This record gives sequence, C-alpha cells and structure tokens, in this order.
Amino acid sequence: MQLQVMNSPFNQEQTELLNRLLSTLTETQKVWLSGYLAASHSAFVSGTQEAPAAELPAKSTGQISKEVTILYGSQTGNAQGLAEKAGKTLEGRGFKATVLSMSDFKPNNLKKVQNLLIIVSTHGEGDPPDNALSFHEFLHGRRAPKVDGLRYSVLALGDSSYEFFCQTGKKFDSRLSELGGTRLYPRFDCDLDYDEPAAEWLEGVLNGLSDAKVESAASVAAAAPQAFESTYSRTNPFRAEVLENINLNGRGSNKETRHIELSLEGSGLTFEPGDSLGIYPENDPALVEMLIKEMKWDPEEIVTVNKQQGDVRPLKEALISHFEITVLTKLLLEKAAKLSANEELGRLLSPGNEEKLKGYLEGRDLLDLVRDFGPWSVSAQEFISILRKMPARLYSIASSLSANPDEVHLTIGAVRYHTHGRERKGVCSILCADRLQPGDTLPVYIQHNQNFKLPNNPDTPIIMVGPGTGIAPFRSFMQEREEIGAKGKSWLFFGDQHFTTDFLYQTEWQKWLKDGVLTKMDVAFSRDTDEKVYVQHRMLEHSKELFEWLEEGAVVYICGDEKNMARDVHNTLVEIIAKEGGMSSEKAEDYLTGMQQQKRYQRDVY
Repeated sequence: MQLQVMNSPFNQEQTELLNRLLSTLTETQKVWLSGYLAASHSAFVSGTQEAPAAELPAKSTGQISKEVTILYGSQTGNAQGLAEKAGKTLEGRGFKATVLSMSDFKPNNLKKVQNLLIIVSTHGEGDPPDNALSFHEFLHGRRAPKVDGLRYSVLALGDSSYEFFCQTGKKFDSRLSELGGTRLYPRFDCDLDYDEPAAEWLEGVLNGLSDAKVESAASVAAAAPQAFESTYSRTNPFRAEVLENINLNGRGSNKETRHIELSLEGSGLTFEPGDSLGIYPENDPALVEMLIKEMKWDPEEIVTVNKQQGDVRPLKEALISHFEITVLTKLLLEKAAKLSANEELGRLLSPGNEEKLKGYLEGRDLLDLVRDFGPWSVSAQEFISILRKMPARLYSIASSLSANPDEVHLTIGAVRYHTHGRERKGVCSILCADRLQPGDTLPVYIQHNQNFKLPNNPDTPIIMVGPGTGIAPFRSFMQEREEIGAKGKSWLFFGDQHFTTDFLYQTEWQKWLKDGVLTKMDVAFSRDTDEKVYVQHRMLEHSKELFEWLEEGAVVYICGDEKNMARDVHNTLVEIIAKEGGMSSEKAEDYLTGMQQQKRYQRDVY
C-alpha cells in the first residue's frame, strides 16, 4: 500500500515517512494502529474519551485465543444489555463469548482469562453497581493476581452531569493495567447517549482481538449500528399512546403523583415485573422560548440535529425535542468557554475552583449559563453543537403485562422547586403532569433489568420496601403474583407524608390484603405524627419477625431514593440482622452481602 500525495492530505515529506513506516508494519500492527487512530479521533470529537498511553497488543504467539470473557456491572440494565449484545456480535464473528455478571464470576478464574471485556456503569457518587461490588473489591484488594497474559478493554457508562463521571470504569481500566494486563483497545467513557460510542468501541475491540485484515470503513460503519439496535429500542423508540393520566394524590397534598397508562399495542414490546420504561421527553416550550430570546436567535432558523443522518429541524423544534438544556456539566462549560470571551467563565473553570464550580452547576440550567456569561457572538448551529442529546428518563414499570396486555403503567412524581431566583421543573415529570393528555403519544422503549426480578420459585417469601413512587415496581409484583397464583408470603413497607392524601394505590393494596395476595403491610406517614416516622422505623418495630422471614429465605427488594432512604434501610437491615442474629455489625454486613450474591437482596434505586 503506497500513499499518493495527490490523493492524501499529507505533504511530500510526510508521505515519504508514512510509506516507509507502512511497508514495515505487520497486519497485527496495522490493526492496532487503525484502532488507536479511531480512538484518538473519538476523543477529539466527543471530548469524553481518555485514550491511555500508546501500547501494543499482547504479543501474538500465532494462536490468539478465540475465547472472550465479557463481565458486566449493571444497576439498571444498560451495561448488561450491551454486554449480551456484544456477546452475540462476537459469536457472529467466530469468537466464543462468555457473558457474566461480575457477581457470578469467580475471581480466582481471572488468571485463566486471556481476553477480557469489562462493561460497567458508575452508580451513585462514583460507586460500582451492586452486582459489581464483590469483583471490584477483589480486584482492588491484596488478593488480586498478576495478569501479565491478559488482554482487555473497558467500556464505561456514566452521566457527565455527575462529578465522578465513569469513575468505576476508569478504576477497572487502571487497575487491570497495574496488574500487568494489556489494553487490546482503549477505554471508552460513554455519556447517557451511549449507543454510537458503544458500537464504535465494540468494532475496535473486534479489530484488536483479531489477526485478520481490518474490514473496510464501509463495512465497519454498516456493521456497528446493527450490533446495538433492535426493532424498537432506545435508538428506535415506539410512539405509545396515552390512555390515562391521573393524579394519585388527594386534594391538599404537597405532592403530585401521576398514574400514567400507555398502550403498547402493535409494538411487540414485552417486559417483566422489575423492568423499566424509558421515555424521551420534550423540554418546556416556555423555557426554550426564553433561551432563544436571550440569545436573539431566529426560532425558525434551520439547524442540523444529526449530521450523519442529514436530520435538520427548525431551531425551536430542535431545542424542544432533541437537546438537553436543563442540566449543566463541567464538560458543557468547558465547551461553552471556547465560544465565549467572558473571562469570568474561564476563571470558574480554572484549577483550584472545583468547589465553586460544583456549587454553580447545582440547580442551574442553560438559560442561567447564557445569562451569566454573555454576551455570546456565536450562531445557533455553533452553540447547539456543544449540547448533549436529550437523554431518556427511566421509570420503574408499575404494571404486569399478563394482567394488563398491551399496556404499561407508570408512577411519576412531579418535580417542582425554586432555586437561583427561578421556578424549576423536572423535564419529563412536568411534561406528564402539565402537558400530556390522553390521545397524545410518547417515544418509549423497554429497559430490561435482570437485577430486580421476582424469585423463580413463586413460593419464595418476598419483602418489599418502597416509599413514595418507589411503590411502582411492587404494584407490578403483586399484579403478576395474583395472575400466576403465587403462594409465597409477601410483606410491604410503604411510606409517604399523609395517610389521607398520599397513600398511593390504597384501595388496590387493601384488596390484595383482603384476598391474601399480600400477606402483610406496614405503613409510615411521616407528617401525621409529632415525631417523623419512616419505613425503617416500621421495620425495626417488627425486627424479630422480619429476621425470621430472612432466615426462611425471603428476598428483600428496595426501590426509591438512594442517598437517604435506601442507605437508611440498608443500615436498618444490618441493625436487625445483628440484633436478632446475635452477631456483630461486620458479620451482619457479610450476611447481607451473601444475600446479595444469592440475589436475595435487590435494589432499584435512583
């Protein structure tokens, strides 16, 4: 292969140098160089890729193993879905792929693995997902082995609006390198819109795994999207018609919780209790109008939304439907600083100002940014090119498909608050509360979550803890168990502010109790008593019986707020196990860890 000056962007001297180098490269080296340049290009385009220092693939002995282990760490099911699809793609290319949850992988087998792919999300404040905890602890502990013969690559999922973006994936990547592993392809850090970078990463991994000649750019481009798409998916959502939209709270409540029923007729979409529904919402038109007015743009100006697909829209429509404008991230501010001459924005992003920056990002949106750091002398097209695509919002499904064929129900709490001198509204929740009417449609897809599932044996006892909208998946659990005639005991702990106005689905729960579908129910309404009472207090009141259920093999489910409720409930479980089991707090933690490994302690938290 010889480069010709007339057909290349290189000058004569560069062409001669490249031709001398290319003539000395092996096929393996050409494959690696192709992947490395692709990753470098991705870093330049996305701004989220951190390409590690250059290193060659593990030396080939002439027989590169066709066995690939794919380990995933997933809280909501995104990483698991990508891992399973990656496994199928690898199988289709002649590899033997083993796809496992990190919790199901025996850490001592790591020394036997030659090709390892890690697909992992970051949860909470930079923490591993629940099913990645044990492997993460092993790998970062003293027992972790040297893995000099290991070739690996990491696909990290995250949300750049969080401080510790893709932290878990970054830690796995650096730790495997420390232990002697060799990257067969650089790590990709994916934001919420992960489909395209995930497909690009997988194609790079395939090239890195193989000694075969690199596929043409056309065939790679054609193959990449197919690896992560299905008939209706997050990249091809179904337009579901709204059947019902009801406020579940009584008059005088401080809350507004919407019960929404959507039709899935004709979609072919299926789900199980514990799965979630993804919704692509629209921004508040009033906020979009304020933004356009502030920037003195023409709302009817045609802008490009997706260059590859040739998708162009009027500016107002693009801002309403396609871009995120209510969340600020450090990455967005860094991109905006390149479009602004405002020195104050540069100072905010300078080293040493991390806490000030963190404080600024909290609770502010794009309108705040353009007002605080103007004037802006950029076109609408230039500005929207730095924005993230509109991310989907995930909601726990509140119905059983067998009980409600061709329907999916949701329980959505309206988010409204006042900060920084303006009223703020949750993008999706207020769309549902204020602007969504029966007959309207929403773009939706199913997010399968194997980490939050009813026991295979319907005789197994279950304990459900779900205050507020955390009640949603347990409504689906009860509908399903009623349909199949499950005989196992069930116990619900529910809490909210007031009994008279905030007891969500009260008549349904009472009917299930009466009919024996639900065995026990304990409620806590925090504003009805002088001293606030929460679900964890009700659990402590029944600690002896609750521990007996655990000893009988009950599965515990927690759904709702992670920062406060889920943490308090976890600590309460530790306290109950220690007290009733006559063990130390450390042993009680081990007891819960064991339950987690047995899939008897499952959480759907946000």
